[in-house]
Amino acid sequence: MDFKQLQSFVTVVQEESFTQAAGRLFVSQSTVSTHIHQLESELNTKLILRTTKSLQITPKGRELYEYALNILELKERMIQACSIESRRIIHLGASTIPSAYILPQLLADFGRLHQDIYFIIHQSDSQGIINGLKDGLFNLGFIGMSCEDSDFCCQPFCKDRMVVITPVNEHFLQYKQRKENVLPELLREPLILREKGSGSKKMADNFLANSGIAESELQIIARVNDQETIKNLVAGGMGISIISEKAAHNFLQEKRLLAFELPQAFSERSLYLIYRKNYLLPSYVKEFLAFIGHSNL
Repeated sequence: MDFKQLQSFVTVVQEESFTQAAGRLFVSQSTVSTHIHQLESELNTKLILRTTKSLQITPKGRELYEYALNILELKERMIQACSIESRRIIHLGASTIPSAYILPQLLADFGRLHQDIYFIIHQSDSQGIINGLKDGLFNLGFIGMSCEDSDFCCQPFCKDRMVVITPVNEHFLQYKQRKENVLPELLREPLILREKGSGSKKMADNFLANSGIAESELQIIARVNDQETIKNLVAGGMGISIISEKAAHNFLQEKRLLAFELPQAFSERSLYLIYRKNYLLPSYVKEFLAFIGHSNL
């Protein structure tokens, strides 16, 4: 089995014609037929049922088509990765907090010193970034929770903490004036939480669990996967939330939100830099790692 055979098969399925597939691939129809026959012989199954008037893909053929698409896509990505290596591009995966509130300044500072190095950034939740690293999509990842997988090097690079945010109104300003712990009362308010898979959600869950509060006891009115949306919903009076202080910083400075501190044991967290242990990092990626190590984050 080789790439040419798979490409011929995929093209026949897409064109629903041996003749049109041959034209699209700039080969003879007999070449396409030979490729399909070779695949069928190697896999010992019929992939395409062909008559003088019609062409039908078998169930096994449909299954192979999905696999073949993935294989050919990986091949193209491999070729592109090798061909652009000289352009010194670093592929980063970043969860919400690092992507939106830390990387912009960090990359700008690094870029002033290394104008020939470029970045491609993909944002997802922390678990999505870990999965992307496993699939070889990124050189490095920035996530909001630790990863214990022995295949990865996962090290803290920045501190953050979680806070309860509320609207700015007379009701919540009265809470601010009180000296006792008001968190139990606050958590009876309508609550907006992050989605599963995020480091912020994991920290919020940890705080609630250690406070002896089950989710079933909360008045959860929404689950939102975007910090900016959460801040706007809270500022607009929809409810309260538990989010990163770094994410809330600008709204707090503008006095659009109030923040209530969580107990230190459950609020402070590290943000993590993660990469594959056995993945060969280009020299310019190592330069970026060294820069992060010397940054005051």
